[in-house]
Amino acid sequence: MQNKPLNLSTFIGCDNNYEESDVVLFGIPFDGTTSFRPGTRFAMQAIRPDSYGLESYSPYLDRDLEDIAIFDGGDLELPLGNTQKTMDEILDYTRSIVEDNKKFVMVGGEHLVSFPTIQAVFEKYPDLHVIHIDAHTDLREDYMGEKLSHASVIRRCHEFLGDGRIFQFGIRSGLKEEFEWSKEHTYMERFSIDTLSEVVNDLKDLPVYVTIDLDVLDPGTFPGTGTPEPGGITYKELLNGMQQLSKLNNIVAADVVELSPQYDPSGASTAVACKTIREMLLTVGK
Repeated sequence: MQNKPLNLSTFIGCDNNYEESDVVLFGIPFDGTTSFRPGTRFAMQAIRPDSYGLESYSPYLDRDLEDIAIFDGGDLELPLGNTQKTMDEILDYTRSIVEDNKKFVMVGGEHLVSFPTIQAVFEKYPDLHVIHIDAHTDLREDYMGEKLSHASVIRRCHEFLGDGRIFQFGIRSGLKEEFEWSKEHTYMERFSIDTLSEVVNDLKDLPVYVTIDLDVLDPGTFPGTGTPEPGGITYKELLNGMQQLSKLNNIVAADVVELSPQYDPSGASTAVACKTIREMLLTVGK
């Protein structure tokens, strides 16, 4: 069989058409509420060509992207300077995927872009649960008066999900008030993801959305992010966590956010992002 020509404008193994695909990959190049270092809007520009440094086969999950029908929908074209309109357009786009009974993996962009994608999935699955892997709580009521912020994304999701639906792992940064608030409203494991397997067992057959902020990783492993937070987990720990996630029976969608490739000119952070996306595509599409 003749090898396929490389198409560097799509992620490796994601060259099926939309109609025949079970999973949709798409990027959201938005970092309009970034509070420290911007640049996550450039993530997918780096990720797609660099994904060809990977194999389509994952020895961790013993699965191959070539065995799943995946469509790379490209990046959304979004308005500049209007956060609410941006959220609305992301919501509409994501709804169309969900209404077509397809799963998706979204790649940010900053973490606020998870708010409308989680909302779209919740509209179809009202018993949705969210697994949130991150360095930061993201539970502020607002950031400098703005309720739509990457620092408040999980708080906004709680407004429609409610108590007992959000499970947070790897958290090591946030206001004291956020940690106190979480005690009443979310499950939170600080500093590690060690209890992820226990939560997976509890959520085994429920619809689950997984959101991974790559700054959960120690900046020694992943410096290419806008808000590096020392004291993070290793990539091997994250891989082990994703193997646990693969035991869930109903992951309906996922996202991987917060790569800022320009802060790591070695390309190592982009390689980490690519591998994480591959593992999540294989997990969502199993």
